[in-house]
Amino acid sequence: MPLFNLTHSPRDVLIIGAGSFGLATAACLRLAGHRVTVVAPEDMTAASLAAGMIAPAMETAIDGLTDQVAAVLKRSRALWTEFACETGIELQLIPAEWRGAGADRLAQAMSRHGLAHSHDAAHQILSTSEDAKLDPVPALGALGRDVARVRERVITVAHDGETWRIETDTRTLTADDLVIATGAAAVINGMPEAVTRRVERLEPIRGLIGITPERLSDHVVRGPGAYIAPVNAGPWAGGSVIGATMEKGVRDLTPDPDLCEAMLQAAFRILDQTPRVIDITWRAGIRAASPDGLPWAGPVEPRLHLALAPRRNGWLLAPLVGAQVLAGIEGRPLPEPTLSPKRLD
Repeated sequence: MPLFNLTHSPRDVLIIGAGSFGLATAACLRLAGHRVTVVAPEDMTAASLAAGMIAPAMETAIDGLTDQVAAVLKRSRALWTEFACETGIELQLIPAEWRGAGADRLAQAMSRHGLAHSHDAAHQILSTSEDAKLDPVPALGALGRDVARVRERVITVAHDGETWRIETDTRTLTADDLVIATGAAAVINGMPEAVTRRVERLEPIRGLIGITPERLSDHVVRGPGAYIAPVNAGPWAGGSVIGATMEKGVRDLTPDPDLCEAMLQAAFRILDQTPRVIDITWRAGIRAASPDGLPWAGPVEPRLHLALAPRRNGWLLAPLVGAQVLAGIEGRPLPEPTLSPKRLD
């Protein structure tokens, strides 16, 4: 599946949203020769607060995914080597491990889906080299390199039949194509009905994640109730993250202290460490999920495209979503019809 199809007729494209889907789409379009502007008021998105998992094996096994969904995750993982090389993202090929109850079930799921792993049944340890990770803040910076940015709020959206026009706090921007990558945000005034009814069907999911300067593990370790992942670059380099909740229907960005404490204690159990007081900062990000749990990526109307609903696999699915939107803008067949926004009509 080619990621970038260099075009002889570059288009002007506006992308509303600067998370993993918005900026991955911007990077794919830029590399294909299109003129791209990303409009979003801030850089602190759910993608920037994530652990940066590229984890088709663990996600497939933990969530008990269907063959169809697991195949989508694997196809996007297969794009990551080229995507990381082209964008300058450091893809960390470190093992992922599960410790504790459930290892047998996860091993069976990985075997069923043809995912490479090793399983120590006596000690309830499962490991896989299928997965990888990245550090989100540097990755977002790499995706946004050489892409025009307007760090303002979008007030209204309009289309005159030929050109898209968006109004921000201070300016008017126009383009041939518009990409909506607004995460779990509310509908923007003037948005076409085809977008509005889809955005209104998105379910918000809060994820709490803890950031500590302590190096708790040199690879990803998961288990009942938590995961622990190292941070190798960016503002928290040398530390670790502990996560993450999946709280459906919750939009409150204030971390719940009881849930945070439960995750911290689970992390100590997984690592077989004595619980202790550590320096940790808890943060919350709001992700969005479609009714069937897969992203909406691609054209929904002529010159109008979606890059929405990552659920908890925004980083894993980012290159596939970017390639899908690029194909739609260039009028080519979609590389992943499963993600078409029209599938639930």
